[in-house]
Amino acid sequence: MDLNDYQLQARSTARYPQVGANPIYPTLGLCGEAGEVADKVKKVLRDRGGVFEPELVEDLALELGDVLWYVSQLASELGLTLDDVARANLAKLAGRASRQTLGGSGDHR
Repeated sequence: MDLNDYQLQARSTARYPQVGANPIYPTLGLCGEAGEVADKVKKVLRDRGGVFEPELVEDLALELGDVLWYVSQLASELGLTLDDVARANLAKLAGRASRQTLGGSGDHR
């Protein structure tokens, strides 16, 4: 699926206060959904010896879909396309790879 097509289709399901002028709501939703992903993975380590069984992978795929939805809404609120976000991220990573700075920390390395 094309990222921008996903973004347009996902936008049609946005139901929150001040859609189109509210980056705070999708930001908070993104944090919550990312936390749900992290919690499920944590429990795999605690309860399942690190084994990701197919049923759990399916559950994680659904949660990752929710993360993507909120990323999409936040991008829309900021006037960005998912395609632009993805291209910029790949360019950033390629630059870091060429400078051998993929490891470490900091936004501008």
